[in-house]
Amino acid sequence: MSDERTSDDKAQDYYAMGHSVDLIHAIIAGTENAEESASYRQDRVDRNVEHLELMVAKSDWGSEDMADSNSAITAGKAYTAV
Repeated sequence: MSDERTSDDKAQDYYAMGHSVDLIHAIIAGTENAEESASYRQDRVDRNVEHLELMVAKSDWGSEDMADSNSAITAGKAYTAV
């Protein structure tokens, strides 16, 4: 079995990355999980930052724009839930 991603796999991964970007920004803005504990929010941000870092680092991307993902990574790393 090959570890290479198909075009469909890449499209699905890129789409999922958008969900992580949106979630990170929403938690930071206080519009997502605001009722949850700070540790819960921090954990969700950290896990989604890790996911984005792993995905951005893949070498088989084509012309996909990683600006939003990189911005969310930076914002997520700067985030400290209070």
